[in-house]
Amino acid sequence: MSDKPSVLFVCVHNAGRSQMAAGWLRHLAGDTVEVRSAGSIPADQINPSAVEAMAEVGIDITDQTPKVLTTEAVEASDVVITMGCGDACPIFPGKRYLDWALEDPAGKGVESVRPIREEIEARIRGLLSELQSESVATR
Repeated sequence: MSDKPSVLFVCVHNAGRSQMAAGWLRHLAGDTVEVRSAGSIPADQINPSAVEAMAEVGIDITDQTPKVLTTEAVEASDVVITMGCGDACPIFPGKRYLDWALEDPAGKGVESVRPIREEIEARIRGLLSELQSESVATR
């Protein structure tokens, strides 16, 4: 077990929202947070508009691939953030769950994905601040 916090982002296809969130957290937290993402029904590839929107802010998510949500990934995470996966997300005692109601970028052009990217960035900054406060408090 690592002493750094771990966060799992889950959406249906693991192709847009969860990948952008994971990209933001990796970018902002560096190696201080373990980051995972998965989907209940993973897509074949990451949403190209999400890739383009993230590239505009200097974050490359082209090396990521949609992954299937596993019980092991949930068990290994301290915080599980769902983004519209509904009842497909397993619930385990002792985990912190957050549900972020974010618009699905599927089928949208980059101009429609930018506001979603910005909303995700704001939420990630808030989450990171909480995680850093909790880390200091437990030392």
